[in-house]
Amino acid sequence: LLKADHREVERMFGEFEGSRSDDRKRELAERICLALRTHTTIEEEIFYPAFLEATEETDIHHEAEIEHEGAKHLIGEIEAAGPDDDHFDARISVLKEMIRHHVKEEEQRGGMFSKAQSSDMDLRALGQQLQQRKLELLGETAEDLEPGEGRSPPQGRSRPGGREMRVRSS
Repeated sequence: LLKADHREVERMFGEFEGSRSDDRKRELAERICLALRTHTTIEEEIFYPAFLEATEETDIHHEAEIEHEGAKHLIGEIEAAGPDDDHFDARISVLKEMIRHHVKEEEQRGGMFSKAQSSDMDLRALGQQLQQRKLELLGETAEDLEPGEGRSPPQGRSRPGGREMRVRSS
């Protein structure tokens, strides 16, 4: 689930870079920010504590937390601005690079995911917990989903952190 989230955000960043429309950029920025807020929340609430307990790898854990803090700060700036802001594209670009670095650190050999796989963590159960919490954050329950659904947030629901999302249907 976490790696799939990484790929989805990478895809949205690529789509943002190719977009010329301010409306489309705003929509993509909102989707990117929502995806990252949700992802960081499930990592911080579920994955990171389980990882730390199973591996006692405090250095990796602390670095990941600091990377999240930086990303959340920049996400807040992006959400407060818009495509007409002179620094909007630059903020998205910097966020993309921050996330690219964070993903590389988590997914590389010897990184957090590799160490989790070689630990005694029950990754299947953890994956189910992550998925359930992600659905809760997006305002959905597993019973509400049709197969293949669950990636787009419902209109008008609160995003993690309590602010309302404004995402257009595709």
